[in-house]
Amino acid sequence: MSQEGLANEAGLDRSYVGRIERGEHNLTFASLVRLCRAMRCDVAAITAGLPQVRRKA
Repeated sequence: MSQEGLANEAGLDRSYVGRIERGEHNLTFASLVRLCRAMRCDVAAITAGLPQVRRKA
């Protein structure tokens, strides 16, 4: 799938998808969900194994 095709399918701007791919922009959880739906993959599978972020009390 091309960046343009993915962006169109996810309802996102192609340049935004490109910046995410190049690591120039952090994506929001909402954008992650949209991209996963467009790629027909599970958010849990994509995020499995990532380190947990501990918040300070």
